[in-house]
Amino acid sequence: MSPSAQQETFQPRPLRQPDSPWGRARFRLRLLGDFQTLTSLRDLKAFLRGKKGSVLDLGCGGAPYRALLSKTLTYEGADWVHADAFGYHDSNVLRIEGNHIPIADGSLDYLVCTEVLEHVEDFPALIAEMLRVLKPGGEAFVTIPWSARYHYIPHDYWRFTPSALKRIFERFADVEIKPRGTDLTVIANKWIVANLGVMARAKKISAVLPVVVLEMLGLPLLAGAVMLGHLSLWFGWGSNNDPLGYTITLRRGP
Repeated sequence: MSPSAQQETFQPRPLRQPDSPWGRARFRLRLLGDFQTLTSLRDLKAFLRGKKGSVLDLGCGGAPYRALLSKTLTYEGADWVHADAFGYHDSNVLRIEGNHIPIADGSLDYLVCTEVLEHVEDFPALIAEMLRVLKPGGEAFVTIPWSARYHYIPHDYWRFTPSALKRIFERFADVEIKPRGTDLTVIANKWIVANLGVMARAKKISAVLPVVVLEMLGLPLLAGAVMLGHLSLWFGWGSNNDPLGYTITLRRGP
């Protein structure tokens, strides 16, 4: 079966800016079991500490981190022209054709790019653009998945090891690579996603009752998975050689 013909059980739910009381409550609820987003947000908060200036949110989607980024930074979001196909319709962002970022050379203090690079077919060209638009001494924050299902089919091309990341970002002056979570976080995350997949497949009324029964039986295991995921993050339980993903912080040289 070709990648374009392969069916996606369910796409990741669009991650949007929590800009209302209900939106903020829903976002916090999502963070209970979405460990990819939780760990990305945790690392982003640490990266932003004390920073001021201009920032581009590259591949911003629903701009879930806009409020956080715009607290002390001048924010601008950018996404690809085909983002509408994946549920992102924000007209107030820069639209990117190919891999060219429509921003002047050396004009940005900071660049944020979360869970995007794996979807870019010509990633070396985009990394060169990231370097181009940053000011000398400017910094970038990038997250990528490692243990993640094939998603947004067919536009999911890559998984990068730390060894590969060092090479593809070698033109930056400073490169720091940090694993997000451990293999135990991954196990917890997989169980939660598997439960969501079961619910997504329950499209006929006749299938609802068996799924409800299955979920009732599985609730203790689901709660245990959520707790295992959080404990693995709090205490560092497990091996970080098979994490959820990686956070990469970068600095452009002078």
